Amino acid sequence: MNPEEVLEAIRQEVIACTACRLHQARTNAVPGEGPAEAEVMFIGEGPGFHEDRQGRPFVGAAGQFLEELLGHAGLRREQVYITNVVKCRPPGNRDPGEDEVATCTDLYLWRQIEAINPRVIVTLGRFSMGLFFPKARISQIHGQPKVVNGRLVVPMYHPAAALHQPALRRVVEEDFARLPGWIEQARTLTPDQAEPPDEPQQLSLF
Repeated sequence: MNPEEVLEAIRQEVIACTACRLHQARTNAVPGEGPAEAEVMFIGEGPGFHEDRQGRPFVGAAGQFLEELLGHAGLRREQVYITNVVKCRPPGNRDPGEDEVATCTDLYLWRQIEAINPRVIVTLGRFSMGLFFPKARISQIHGQPKVVNGRLVVPMYHPAAALHQPALRRVVEEDFARLPGWIEQARTLTPDQAEPPDEPQQLSLF
């Protein structure tokens, strides 16, 4: 299958998924959206209220702020792929459990990354950051990209964090302003560096 077909197959699986308890309270699962050839992939935490209602990622206040940030970076939402670590809204917006994260990433997220093969992955918030930077603190490493398995991975604060804590807004805006330069940097990675990892679930820098 080509990447578009793989992503569509994953979408259909996500919509019908009952692999963990999160499916019990959802209105709609939220597989993710964007072009299969996207250079940049954004990974958030999980759907919120509005995302659960619409079945689309980042459509609430944080999503509006994300689109504003993308615009400052010279990007449009339609150019990037946006998804979350878990595809169903945790009840009451609680944190996703370790087992829920493991199930959803093993079943879907790693396959999405492999299909899209983005040059840059931007993690939004600590849950997606933790997949690539285990045990790191977002306050210490935000805006500091690393090459992980041939891709540039950029840890950033979740846009919602800046909405809840206005002092973070400038930090988030400054990190996003540097995104065009990081995309250019990622384009210089050699083809052998950019090969999809054979074992993406073992991503680690340490």
